[in-house]
Amino acid sequence: MRRSEICWHTRSKRIRRSHSSSPSGLRARTSPRRLGLWPPRPDKDSASSSSHGQSIRPRRRLVPEGAPMTEPTYDRLSFLDASFLALESSTAHMHVAGVALFEGGTLRRPDGGIDIARIRSFIESRLHHVPRYRQHLAWIPIEKYPVWVDDQHFNIDYHVRHIGLPKPGTETQLRELFGQILGSQLDRAKPLWQMWIVEGCEKDRFGLIFKIHHCMLDGISGVDLMGVLLGFTPTTELEPTPEYTPRPVPRGTQLLVDETLRRLARAAKIAVSVPRMLEQGRSIATEVGRKANAVAHSLTSGWLSAASRTPINEPIGPNRRFDWLTLPLDDFKQVKNLLGGTVNDVVLAVAAGAIRSFLINERAFDVTGVEFRAMVPVSIRPKDRRGTMGNQVAMWLIELPLEQRDPLQRFALIKEHTNKLKETNQALGASTIVQLSSGTPMTLMQRAARLATGMRPFNMTITNVPGPQFPMYLLDSKLIVQYPAVPLWAGHDIGIALFSYDGDIAWGFHADWDAVPDLDAFTDAVRRSAEELLEAALSQG
Repeated sequence: MRRSEICWHTRSKRIRRSHSSSPSGLRARTSPRRLGLWPPRPDKDSASSSSHGQSIRPRRRLVPEGAPMTEPTYDRLSFLDASFLALESSTAHMHVAGVALFEGGTLRRPDGGIDIARIRSFIESRLHHVPRYRQHLAWIPIEKYPVWVDDQHFNIDYHVRHIGLPKPGTETQLRELFGQILGSQLDRAKPLWQMWIVEGCEKDRFGLIFKIHHCMLDGISGVDLMGVLLGFTPTTELEPTPEYTPRPVPRGTQLLVDETLRRLARAAKIAVSVPRMLEQGRSIATEVGRKANAVAHSLTSGWLSAASRTPINEPIGPNRRFDWLTLPLDDFKQVKNLLGGTVNDVVLAVAAGAIRSFLINERAFDVTGVEFRAMVPVSIRPKDRRGTMGNQVAMWLIELPLEQRDPLQRFALIKEHTNKLKETNQALGASTIVQLSSGTPMTLMQRAARLATGMRPFNMTITNVPGPQFPMYLLDSKLIVQYPAVPLWAGHDIGIALFSYDGDIAWGFHADWDAVPDLDAFTDAVRRSAEELLEAALSQG
């Protein structure tokens, strides 16, 4: 029996004993699950029941005797954050991840190993800057909506782990290890992140693998966290670790009452604001019209229709492969300077050429008339919200012109498409749709998520996250490179994520184990496509 199961078994005994001493009517009218003392029953189409949140019954407080006790506290997930929980299934894991390589520095021990304890202590000393990393999910009774509560038994050893590669510790071995880690889900009963310190890497390096659930962060907030975990200058100093005192967890009944009051207060606020809205009717009407127009353009961009099915859109299993590629950022900037557009336009054009080549040469697939759409996340996070947790992204749908043989024509079509997306403000439209959906119950959200993935409005996720263009350090160990991994949606066999850092663009290719056994061929296609586009741009310039 697992530890969490033992915990629930023990609690159920306590609950039964307490009910036996209470009035008989109470026993008939209430149950631990209705009061929120047990997690919601698992949906049979979602992830396994062991992945659901812990009980929201408060546990023994971990503060010194006589110390002041704060009120029970929780944070409600945004609609977009909660949607990543609804999208997750036993085969579609909704965690973002990455693998980074570092120089050994003074973290290298005399025996050749890595000072794991020092790295773990350093990470723990920085967690007070990101409180979400010490919180886990709980669920509001009846509506089953997720909230964040403080973990009463947080254990850094569970989250920061140690693993070694067998000799010779090649990059191929590290890629295989990362693929295995990508294939397992995070435990929803604990804070939704894990790290692995990997020693035994060749060339006097060590690796750091991290896995964080998408409901905690988007790409931009994840990059901002590098400012917390990594430094701009090398150092050997460890800051003192602040004492962690978890705040009490509200009972299920309190959560239910608080959420009812929140909804009433929201309705009252809307009613009170009606006179002011009438006074400002003209400006409000203009804003509503602007958002409605953006929503209309967003919906007609392909979200309500299915994209073409291709050999890289087969059903996926739980297991994963990973491959990577590093290319000079200057090459992409040179193409952008010669042809116009943005670096992201260059990335999409390179991806389009690689997908075309892979489907034709490796899958013998005719791309004539194929409507292949990429979902491209776009950050809508204001500058004054940088570094905060949670997702603040909108999603563009961009049709990649696979039928076009000429790399310059592919680039021109993609640049034209992205310009149109900007002109029609489709990022605003997508974010407005999310806001309008913010009151959706969790059960309906799960059904809508399954419907959307079954329809498959896009074929692949391609995300490009800009990183710092200067060296960063974990203590005094320099970060060499970091390869990101984007989640695979149902029916998506390959996902592409990029991270630019210190003059390079690191490409991460995340793929289903069974559907793409030849992932290295796709990586080679990306390399050739980048070379082809650069050569064509230089010849035209």
